[in-house]
Amino acid sequence: MVHFTPGARTAWHTHPVGQIIYVTEGVGCWQRRGGPVEMIRPGDRVFFEPGEERWHGAAPDRFMTHLVMQEDDDTGSPVAWGTHVTDAEYDQQPG
Repeated sequence: MVHFTPGARTAWHTHPVGQIIYVTEGVGCWQRRGGPVEMIRPGDRVFFEPGEERWHGAAPDRFMTHLVMQEDDDTGSPVAWGTHVTDAEYDQQPG
């Protein structure tokens, strides 16, 4: 389980074996590189393909909790972190 405070978000990142997030409470947002910002709510599930660059976190004015399901790669790494999500990227209107 991962808990985000309002406005908190991950950096851009990838998972070598992919990842599923399942929202359990609150409201969040996420974005695939080059795509629109999307909103997520309790009961929503998002699958990210292996190596797909994206970020996710809480909405600006809401907490958000999600369950994460992922696997490590052959080297034991579950994630490759990239650059921080800028305020301009985070503040885009949801698609």
